[in-house]
Order: sequence, then structure tokens, then C-alpha cells
Amino acid sequence: MQLSYRWLKDYVDIDLTPTELADLLTMTGLEVEAVHEKAPAFTGVVTANISSIKPHPHADKLSLCEVSTGEAVYPVVCGAPNIRVDDIVPLAKVGAGLPGGLTIRKAEIRGVVSEGMLCSEKELGIGEDETGVMILSRGTDRSGCGFAAEMAPGKDLAVALDLQDAIFEIGITPNRSDCLSVIGVAREIAALTGRELRYPDLSVREGEEDIVGLTSVEIVDSDLCPRYTARIIKDVNIMPSPLWMRLRLEAAGLRAINGVVDVTNFVMMELGQPLHAFDHRLLAEGRIVVRRARRGEAFTTLDGKDRTLGSDTLMICDGLKPVAIGGIMGGLNSEVAEDTRTILLESAYFNPTSIRRTSRSLAISTDASFRFERGVDPEGVTRALDRAASLMAAIAGGRVCKNIIDCYPRKISTPRDIPLRVTRANEILGTDLNAGEVTGILERLAMSVDSKNGEEGIYRVTPPTFRVDIAREIDLIEEVARVYGYERIPVTHPVVCAMPVVGGRKNCVEETIRRMLRGGGYSEVITYSFVSPEAVNVLGLAGEDERHRMVRIRNPFTEDQAVMRTTIIYSLLETMRKNARAGCFDLKIFETGKVFFATNAGELPREANRVGGLLTGLRYDDLWHFTDLPADFYDLKGVLENIFAGLRISDVKFDASDGEAFLHPGRSCGIYAGDRYVGFLGEVHQDVLSRMDLKNRSHVFEIDIDILADIFSDRVVYSEISKFPSSSRDVAFLVEEQLEADKMIDIARRAGEDLLEKVSIFDVYQGKGIPLGLKSIGLRFSYRSFQRTLTDDEINLVHGRIVKTMVASTGAKIRGEER
Repeated sequence: MQLSYRWLKDYVDIDLTPTELADLLTMTGLEVEAVHEKAPAFTGVVTANISSIKPHPHADKLSLCEVSTGEAVYPVVCGAPNIRVDDIVPLAKVGAGLPGGLTIRKAEIRGVVSEGMLCSEKELGIGEDETGVMILSRGTDRSGCGFAAEMAPGKDLAVALDLQDAIFEIGITPNRSDCLSVIGVAREIAALTGRELRYPDLSVREGEEDIVGLTSVEIVDSDLCPRYTARIIKDVNIMPSPLWMRLRLEAAGLRAINGVVDVTNFVMMELGQPLHAFDHRLLAEGRIVVRRARRGEAFTTLDGKDRTLGSDTLMICDGLKPVAIGGIMGGLNSEVAEDTRTILLESAYFNPTSIRRTSRSLAISTDASFRFERGVDPEGVTRALDRAASLMAAIAGGRVCKNIIDCYPRKISTPRDIPLRVTRANEILGTDLNAGEVTGILERLAMSVDSKNGEEGIYRVTPPTFRVDIAREIDLIEEVARVYGYERIPVTHPVVCAMPVVGGRKNCVEETIRRMLRGGGYSEVITYSFVSPEAVNVLGLAGEDERHRMVRIRNPFTEDQAVMRTTIIYSLLETMRKNARAGCFDLKIFETGKVFFATNAGELPREANRVGGLLTGLRYDDLWHFTDLPADFYDLKGVLENIFAGLRISDVKFDASDGEAFLHPGRSCGIYAGDRYVGFLGEVHQDVLSRMDLKNRSHVFEIDIDILADIFSDRVVYSEISKFPSSSRDVAFLVEEQLEADKMIDIARRAGEDLLEKVSIFDVYQGKGIPLGLKSIGLRFSYRSFQRTLTDDEINLVHGRIVKTMVASTGAKIRGEER
């Protein structure tokens, strides 16, 4: 909201500079976002009295004027027809500067010397009137033009008209609708500085004609409009508003239109109550009906746009038709025009929720709707009505009809009494304020304060009706803190007992997984938990798969985000697709998050914590010393083996017989820890990639964090390192190609030989020299003792037993002995 420093001073004495005032307001919750100094666009212009006017000897349309500043008399040639002797006018003396870079010089006009220029509003840059010289006061009537009665010649015009100003841009929070007015902010300044607040004159001089015979008001839907008041002003003359009003409206960011409309805007900015002026002759039957719109009803607003209304829109109607959208904008069919003579002036209280809903649905935001949707003072309706009627009578020359119409079918509840304990206020603020200081602050904010049943230190506080934000004791304490000054409240530090933070098992597992994956060059991504309902079909999941039990969103952003995900894999593939479209085909990404499964009706969904990863493109960055080596299944398997090792989970198996529908058979596996299924790993099936318009091979995994949190070990076990050397034996086995090498390694480990330290694969081969349907697996057996150096005989004896057990268990043959 824009606010004028000059306008504020009309209601409260201010000794602070604009910058100091901005700091004070900001510290009390009214954030001043900017301060703009505003100065007139002219220099060297003074007030002057026209002492004589004579015809120009050589020009019929020019006059020779003698103007006096009180110190000197200047001859000025003027062509304006509106000047008279004894008028006080602006005189731009020789050397004065005017807007547009014009400098006044001594000149000879049609043979007569002119030592200055009498200026219009437009020439001074302070208004749009260019029909004649600006008349500051006329003859002996020094108040007829809206300026101070003591306007005297010889004064600097900028000082005489108080044109030096500062414009504040204030960010008003939604709960402080009382500060959406000049009086509201002035009230805050008065409370903060201890100065007296001066309210504008609300008295109205009424004529003899009664309003009752001229109009009536009927409220059909009182839930949307609890109160509607109206006045009639007759015999108005539509003319420009006086300069002092136009300057204030301009400072508030409003455009001056005419005297009647400007009054409604002026009072809205002054008191915070929006008003509307109707041309009474355009109201059918001369009356007002307040009702809901009919569904699909059409209406043309003041901005010339045709609107189609919903059934929850509040309309102001006459006896036949709508004439305004209540609280938002008037209609073209009842606007004030140059020939308007009778005004029906509206001042009402509208339901804030209704105004907010209509403003959003019609995409109309006005100064009026901005205030109504935040809540105006229901008791300020008649005050604003009287103020505006009085100003219209003074400015537009109208007669205010006797009495007002105040239709108030649904009384708005007044603020209830709120108990306030002074001790509680001091406890919360850390202050030592006495009762007088606390109650004094609240009374300066226009609150009523009484002691509660005579109890010492406990008071009954009644907020004013314009403070819609105060309902509890803590709200009152906040008001005390604001006005007392946050900077005056002593700084205290809470006494805390620092305790070490012990994370849960799930957090420990998540952090370990993140650390291992980041260390492996993977980047963490965060995606939405909302996915398309087609995700499970894109992945080709069978109908009985529990991942079809998706939770549907009641109000989704889009249909592509209409359900909660049941697997992270689809989200990772979507991320791969977005990167591929951007030209990025090499990815190492992972995500930790929740998946969701629908349960029985009326029950909350089941949530599970998962981590998923995706690998696609090249194994290494595209650098000169690396060949174009694509990443494969074993790169991702190695990362998972590192994760399980980091979590100290040793009994891990990768079962190739247990894959997923969306993974390539023979290039995927289920992952088990002991006998518990913890996830899957594999290459994404080509059909899935085609459905997602992806071309690059990709590998994914997903593991259950909740299961890992149950089984991981947070104990670190250390073992002695043998000081004796190890010895190894290599054996190549011919086995069925379906046999997994892990099974053979498991047989060796379970043989129960203490001297066996390690079994590892050093070769897998199929091809020339190997019979069809078989493969060669080369295993290296390492042996070591903690007591001695092993002899060849000891090693061969143990090694022979292990190999014999493996051959017997798998039907394998040792290469070189198969014949």
C-alpha cells in the first residue's frame, strides 16, 4: 500500500523524518518496503497577487497584469481568461524552472515586456487542468479553492501548497486490515509516539428532503451482506476535485476522475471503508436489492468487460437488474457521468469469504475487494458514509437528504472481552512492565481496559471493532510488545541441557546408503511421490502385484500426478527420460523416499521406505584415457555389495531366478539377506524402455530400507591378522551354464574347513573348447593358519576335501580331468 507522509500529518503530529518514521513502523510490524522522496517539478515559482489587469494594446486575447509578491511588482503578459484582480496565483519569475526543462526568461510579447509567467496546474506538473491560470484564492474569499485561508503573496509555491512529500510503500499483513487506511497507520503512529490522533469531521449538514421517499434497500441474502447503508445527495455538479484531494489520491497511487468518484476513493483511503456512488436516475424503481446472482447471469463491469456470474456471487441490483458486483466493482449501467445530478451513495459490510471467492473466480482484484476480503470495521460503515456525503456536498455542491438507510438484518458479533494478566505478559516478554504501562499501551490502541472483578493485575480488555485480528490473551501481549518496542525487550538465552542426538536405526541405514552411493559417484535426486496411474502398466506389472494398489489423490495437480507411487523405479525412469531429452545420456542417480500402498476403505495407506538407483550410459566420464566402456549389471551389483558390506550384512544372496516383470530375464535378480527378500537388481526390459521412448540400456535397483534397518549390525567386530603367509590353489570347474558361481562359493564356505580363508572367482568362460550348455568357472582358494606356516601336504589335503564336496554337490567336472 502506498501512503503519503503529508497525508499522515493531517491526523497526527509527526516530528520524525520519513526515514525515521519508516524504521519505527517496520519495527512494530508494518514493514516499510521503500520510501520515495517526492518534490515538485518546478523551481522559482511563488504566490503573487494580481493588483491590476489591462487589455494588451496590440492583442485582443492577451492581458497586461501587474502582479505583486509583496516585495516587488512584476509586469506579466497573460492570455488566460479566468483571472481577476485580487486573485492569488502562481508566478514563475524570470529564471524559474518548469517541467520539461523550460526556463522562464524576460521577454517582449507584442511590444510589451513580460517579466514572468502565470501558470496553470498542468504547466506546473501538479494537475491536468490547462484551461486557465491556477487560482490559489479569489478576492476576499481565501478558502473557496480548497487552500489555506492565510494564502499570502510572496511564498514559495512548493511550501505554500506543501508539495514536498515522501511516499511509503508498506507491506500490510493479511491480519492487519485496520491499517489499510491513512487513519489506521496514523493511529499506530499516535500510539507509538504518544501523540493525539485527530479524526476528520464526520458531521453532515442535511437538507429538508427525507431519503425515505426517494429510495429503499432490501437485503435478500444477509449471509453475504449483513449490513448495507445508503445516503442520497441531490443537485451535485460533476467537476474536478480540488487540488489538495487530487494530490493525496495521486500519492496513494489512485487516478483522479471527478469530484464524486474521487470522494469515494479518498474516504476509502482515509478510513479504510470502500464506498460506491450510483447515478440514482439510472436505478430502476430508484431502489437497491442485494441478492445472489443467478447462475450464468451476465453483467458488464466498469472496465467494459462482460462477466458470466456464478450463483455464489453477491450482486447489488436495482428493481430490475444488477448494477454492481458487491464489494468488487460497479457496472457500466449505473456509473456517474458528467450529467449526473443525484447520487445514491453506498457503504456496506460484505462477507469477507464471499468477496475473496468471487474475486478469485472472476479474476478481479480491486482496492475495494482487497479491503473487504480482509475484513472492514462493521461499525465504521456509517462513519464513512457521513464523511463521504459531507465531502460531496462541499466539493460537488450537493444537498444531502435527511436521514440514512441502514439495513442491518444480521447483527455482526462485537468483540468479546479478553482477560489479560500483567504477570503473564511479563513472563512471556521477559519484561518488568507495571499495570499502568500495559493498560496505557492498550488504551492508546483504542482498546477498552477495565479491571476484572477488582482483581489486581488482571484486566478485561475489549478490542475495537476494527481490530479483527485480536481474539486471545496472547494477541494482546503481542500488541504490548509491538508498542513497547521489540528493541527494548531484554535479550535472554534459554537454558538448555545439550544432549547427544542419537539417530534411529532407519536414519543410520539411510545415511550409510547415501554415503556409499555418493562415494560411488551417484547423485541423489528428489522427485514427486505423485505419479501417473499408468505407471504400473508402463512397467508391465501383473494385475495381482501389490503395486497395483495405488492411493488416488482427491485433487491432483494433473492426471500425470494422480496417484501415490508404489515403486521408485518409475520416478527414476522419468528422470532418465527428462535428462535424455536434454541431451544427457550418462546417469548415476539414486533416490530415498517412501512408497504407498492402499489398504482397506477408511484406513490410512501403508508406507514403506525404499532406496532406488539407476545407472545408464558410460561407466566412466568421456575422457581421452577411458574407452567408451558402457556400464553394466555388475557395476550396479558391486555398488550394492559395498552397501551391504557397509551395513555389515554378510548373508546376502543374489537370486537370478527371482526377477521382476519390468527387468530383462537373465540380467536381473532378487536380493535376499538370509531368507528375507530385500529388493531387486537388473537391466530394464526393452519393452519398458520403448513405452517410455528411451533407447539407452539402463540398470536399476530398489531395496527395502525398513528391512535393512531390522537386520543391519551397528557393532564393529575386529579380528586378529595372521602373521603367517597364505597359499592359494586355482581350480577351473565345468558346470551347467545355469549354475550360479555364488552357489559353488557357498558350498566351499560351508565345508567347515578352518584353514580356508577366502574363495573368489577369477574367471568365467564360454566358447571355444567348452561344450555347449556348459561354462567354465575359475575359483581361487586361499588358505592360511594363525599358528604356523602351512605345508603343501596340509593345504592339498584340505583343498582336496573341499573340491570333492563341490563336485559331488553340483555335478561339476574339473577342467583337464573331464575325460
